[in-house]
Amino acid sequence: MEDKKILTINKLDGTTEEVEEVISFEFNDTKKRYVVYTKNEVDQNGNVTIYVTEVVKDAQGTRFLGVSTDEEWARIKDVLRKLAKKEEA
Repeated sequence: MEDKKILTINKLDGTTEEVEEVISFEFNDTKKRYVVYTKNEVDQNGNVTIYVTEVVKDAQGTRFLGVSTDEEWARIKDVLRKLAKKEEA
């Protein structure tokens, strides 16, 4: 059985939230790193909801910045589709 990786998110309102990392990856050309995580919420169709955010580590610590452009979303969706196909094989 695979160990779950739990991340703690410090929210803007000062509270924290624990989430489970699904996968993280970095684009070679931009060096931007992303993490896909879940709160293990299930939607009305029985699917587990996932979230994606850019992760930046700098002098301020580790921060989640979200995804800011449609181009980033398109690339991230491509990665997720490829990962899903690998899982099906």
